Amino acid sequence: MGRTNRKRRSTLANRAIAASAALALGGGGLLAANIYASAGESKNSTRNAQTTAASVATIKCPDVGQKLTNVPRRARAGVDKELAKLDQQVTEAYKRLADTRQAQAGDPGYVNNAILSPLKSKRVATIDRISNNINRAGGKGPRGRGKLAGCQGVPADQPAGGGQGQNGGQAGNGGQNQNGGQGGDNGGQDGGNGGQADNGPVAADFQDITQVQPTGGPKGVGANGLPANGDSGSTGTFTTVCGTNENELRNSDNVIVAPGVSNGAQHQHDYVGNQSNDAFASDEDLAAADTTCQNQGDKSSYFWPVLRVQDGQDDIDAGAPGGGQDGNVGTIAQVSEAQLKFVGNKTSDVVAMPTALRIITGDAKAFVNGLNNANTNWSCTGFEDRQLTDKYPICPEGSSVVRSSNFQSCWDGQNIDSANHRTHVAFVQADGTCANGFQAIPQLQVRLVYDVEAPQIQDGQVQNPFAVDSFPDQLHKPITDHNDFINFFDENTMNEVVDCINSGQDCK
Repeated sequence: MGRTNRKRRSTLANRAIAASAALALGGGGLLAANIYASAGESKNSTRNAQTTAASVATIKCPDVGQKLTNVPRRARAGVDKELAKLDQQVTEAYKRLADTRQAQAGDPGYVNNAILSPLKSKRVATIDRISNNINRAGGKGPRGRGKLAGCQGVPADQPAGGGQGQNGGQAGNGGQNQNGGQGGDNGGQDGGNGGQADNGPVAADFQDITQVQPTGGPKGVGANGLPANGDSGSTGTFTTVCGTNENELRNSDNVIVAPGVSNGAQHQHDYVGNQSNDAFASDEDLAAADTTCQNQGDKSSYFWPVLRVQDGQDDIDAGAPGGGQDGNVGTIAQVSEAQLKFVGNKTSDVVAMPTALRIITGDAKAFVNGLNNANTNWSCTGFEDRQLTDKYPICPEGSSVVRSSNFQSCWDGQNIDSANHRTHVAFVQADGTCANGFQAIPQLQVRLVYDVEAPQIQDGQVQNPFAVDSFPDQLHKPITDHNDFINFFDENTMNEVVDCINSGQDCK
């Protein structure tokens, strides 16, 4: 099940981690490759794109799951398993891309013929099964199978795309060098510039926080430290203390997006709160589980991708799925502080969250998907009025890395989940209200602190970098950070949360 509930860590000094060597994006330099046309082109977009000199660092495929907004409930389990297969197919193709650099250099059509074309064929068959699942349950399967199946090769510095999606996103900045960065011209192909055998991160993924202009604080939090969601309507807070995952409960599952699929996330998660969360946990399992929260009325599950230091050391999962087998290597950094706070709404009272409500904030595939669902906040202690979205921070001496995630706080009033795990919840509008008849619920704000050594940039190379775990094809970009929550407050405790927030109290 991908679980790594470890009691001790292996610390081999050898940097050559065999399990991740297959992911190395070796042989920098330019690569001439045919790539499939973008899925957004016309109906005849199955033709090959014109051959260009491009540094093909990774693979970009349409995110089929985000297109599925209306899947009958009885079809969702089967659909989720097929969506996980699509993820695995991309990972396998990415590994072939990484393993065949020499062949690519000698054959301009290699990427298209040997990697992207077979990948498209597999995706067509999987999307057909998804459609059949949906159709048999009385729904309508996704249209445009060919467009959804076709993928393309992209360079590591490809624009992440703009636009403001339903879930906030990073509209307008294009995702690249928002705050200057360390340049952006190496594209991740510098042969050694990547912290994880050129699977990222690279120097351009880091920014000196002291050189960033103040931005007012994380999105969803006011510059004065007061919750932007609750500075005039429901102004109270409820803080739940659930520890920092001291028992090192981790696995590479994701019961929200890939229930019943071992290693569905392809990266490790830290878990606090609920102690029974894996891919195979039912709602009944989660409701009956132990919790690390001091308030035993809170059995909610809080989980996020681990942060690793690329120090050349093997962690316990170096040869395991979600770890070295999926390109996630180095020492897992222990969270030094984990603050879990629920705040109110700017214009109204909040209502209770339903039991088993699932919320994902951010997008684990934002590097290739674009910014519509991205929701990242990176900073340093003492500098939290300055936030980065597409860069990891380089903190000065005595300052620690901070990851902040502020969740959607508008709920459709009916569903605990949706087919794409997005449309049943939303962020507030600019005026603080919920649109489309949605109801305001307590907003979860997660603040994680890590005491890690600051990376150094020398001659365009990053030394001792850190990065969040990611899908292999996402190159460990900071824009892919995300956070997950499943509500299992008991009814009495949830009522206390709502009462505290609506009455303006600060409770624990």
